[in-house]
Amino acid sequence: MPLPHLITITQTPLVRFKVRPEEIVQSSEKPPEIIDLGSLRRGEHYILSPGGVTRMVYPFLKRLVERGEAPWWVSLNPQAPPRIIIDGIRIYHISIPADRIKGYGKAKEAIWGTLHMISESSPDVRDLMWMDEYIDYVYYNRRVAQAIDTLDREEDFDLIYIHDFQHIPLGSMVTSLKPKILRWHIPLEKDLIPDEWMESMDFYLNKYDAIIVSSKRYSETLRNMGYRGYIAEIYPYIDPKQYGKPSESDIESFGSRYGLKPDDKVILIVARMDPMKGQDRAIKALKIVKKAIPEAKLVLVGNGSFSSSKNGVGLSKGERWARYLANLATELGVSDSVIMTGYVDQKDLEAAYSRADLVMLPSIIEGFGLAVIEGWLYKKPVIVSNRAGVSDLIVNGVNGIVIDPNDIEGIANSIIKLLKDEKLSQSIGDNGYETSKKCFIESVIDDEMRLIEYIVEGR
Repeated sequence: MPLPHLITITQTPLVRFKVRPEEIVQSSEKPPEIIDLGSLRRGEHYILSPGGVTRMVYPFLKRLVERGEAPWWVSLNPQAPPRIIIDGIRIYHISIPADRIKGYGKAKEAIWGTLHMISESSPDVRDLMWMDEYIDYVYYNRRVAQAIDTLDREEDFDLIYIHDFQHIPLGSMVTSLKPKILRWHIPLEKDLIPDEWMESMDFYLNKYDAIIVSSKRYSETLRNMGYRGYIAEIYPYIDPKQYGKPSESDIESFGSRYGLKPDDKVILIVARMDPMKGQDRAIKALKIVKKAIPEAKLVLVGNGSFSSSKNGVGLSKGERWARYLANLATELGVSDSVIMTGYVDQKDLEAAYSRADLVMLPSIIEGFGLAVIEGWLYKKPVIVSNRAGVSDLIVNGVNGIVIDPNDIEGIANSIIKLLKDEKLSQSIGDNGYETSKKCFIESVIDDEMRLIEYIVEGR
């Protein structure tokens, strides 16, 4: 059969612009209705968003373009032109007023906090719906649904492929009868979902023909919640071709800019600034590690998510967490050994992984954790929270070390063990590299395409 014509939806946009839309139009050779980024300069006019979802969707859609498809991608991007094209992928940007973005963000965070077990209290569904901000949450999803319907009338899609938990209502809002797939990226643990939410979750989830999850336990949760559609277990993935091997001078430059000495032992965490990511656990463990290994340094790469960026939803969660971590490091007397780089470009990210002695993911809870796959790609030993989905891939002591994020002493001992045992670290890194191949796009894309074709043909 010919390739299905699809539209995919994410909240986070692929592109974040560094110039105003009117400047983009003036510097583009294309007419204003669609801007070809081929006429702009990456780094000067725009950057690509960090984060797992866009790192998955972008290479997936590029592969479809290479096979002759012309996919569309819808995302929230209020500081961008309405329509752009990059590498043959056509992108439609949703723009909503700033006050509604703020309200949408607050309602989304209330849902997110409950599903991640970090809300102080779980709002009843009825209470959630009576939040003033919930109106903005519904408004945003309605705008996305309208965009999907508009583009479907223009393009006649075969499939609607929706990412992210915040888009759950779209299955019931889109008027098109085309089949719909939801990819669930965050944790899905039945004991984290309030009983009062079950009826609503059942209603929304069963509007999708198929749901993709990254773990067997998440598929079991879906069945226990009453989902009756097709469930696919497909690992998240990266495109290894997007990651290069930096030169020694690039690695040295990265180290010198962030105050790393040649003999420093580098513990690397690549994650957005968010309490869920557990960077505070690593800082607390570092105090213990420093007694055994004085040259240990903790490097935290990442800033806030799109939800906390000024060009995105505009919440201040990322900044607040970064300040908390800085204060915590000072209180514990390790501030000179904790380095927060903020956002780094791809070149510096590659240098950070290459310079690291080990990579950590100490998340309190995590849907998967592609940073572990990235660490393995550079043959680094990894220490991973047992609350992260990617821990399912780890054979403890063989291709990684699994820790309890609440066991600070256990985390510290694992770090010390790897930093002191070079042979073990190398063995774990080498074995991890072999494991990482399970999450390379070329290993997974055929499974994803077979699912898409099955759902399309089944309709």
